[in-house]
Amino acid sequence: MKHKNNREDRSVTGNSDRVFDGVVYALLAVILVLIAYPLLYVVSCSLSDPARILTNDIILFPKGFNVESYVSVIKENRLTGGYVNTIVYTVVGTAINISLTATGAYALSCRKLKGRGVFTKFILFTMLFSGGLIPTYLVVSDLHLLNSMWSIVLPNAVGVTNFIIMKNSFENSIPDELKEAASVEGCSDIGIFLKIVLPLSKPILAVMVIFYSVGHWNEYFNALLYITEKSAQPLQVVLRDILISNELTEMMGNVNQLNSESRLAIAEGMKYSTIVISSLPMILLYPFFQKYFVKGVMVGAVKG
Repeated sequence: MKHKNNREDRSVTGNSDRVFDGVVYALLAVILVLIAYPLLYVVSCSLSDPARILTNDIILFPKGFNVESYVSVIKENRLTGGYVNTIVYTVVGTAINISLTATGAYALSCRKLKGRGVFTKFILFTMLFSGGLIPTYLVVSDLHLLNSMWSIVLPNAVGVTNFIIMKNSFENSIPDELKEAASVEGCSDIGIFLKIVLPLSKPILAVMVIFYSVGHWNEYFNALLYITEKSAQPLQVVLRDILISNELTEMMGNVNQLNSESRLAIAEGMKYSTIVISSLPMILLYPFFQKYFVKGVMVGAVKG
């Protein structure tokens, strides 16, 4: 009788688990559709005949396959210039971010550092209050950084949240005994950092690269404030002019042989193509760091 009851309990538990799993999978499927459909729609519009976009014929897949909008985007000097600017800002900014965040986090993760608790609290305090928009602008202006890459890169050189995550990762994932053994062998603090800490911290470094690079790639507000020269503006500001100010129709003002409807259709296709091109680098970046991403977030989020 006892064995029979145990089998019944296991059967009920198994059925409950299957129902729960089914609900979870159904919910995830709905979320997947909600996220994937807008992306697929944008890609389909960018590869479709511009005239079909204006008539709202596109629902799921491209209609009237056409890549002319991509060709037009690539030929447009301001778009390609903004693209190049954004790549430069992202690469340089991320390199500075990782360098400062990793070195600072390593220093504060060393338990032998005197006053590290005070330094940590001082850094955390900056999360509560902002310097203010006008004072920050005045500082950037007085340092003669306006209309330069450094006006975007330097004010965001270190993210406090990322700093704390990396500090916790160094404290929790790297044993003190390992660093002490290296120190006994004559390795300096810089040597320990470069030869031991960094090689063992690939997951959290990958997470930081993604966080910082996405932030720089999507940088819009600071660029709008500090960069007024069009030749130095990043892609996001150029996109703003295109999508809000209808600048694409002005870009094609020299195409006199096209009527207004044709020009509007081409402009719509270029909008979708520009969105795809601007999103592509970050989409391609993630798979290279995906295997480290979950592990890095979990390790860095654990409180030391």
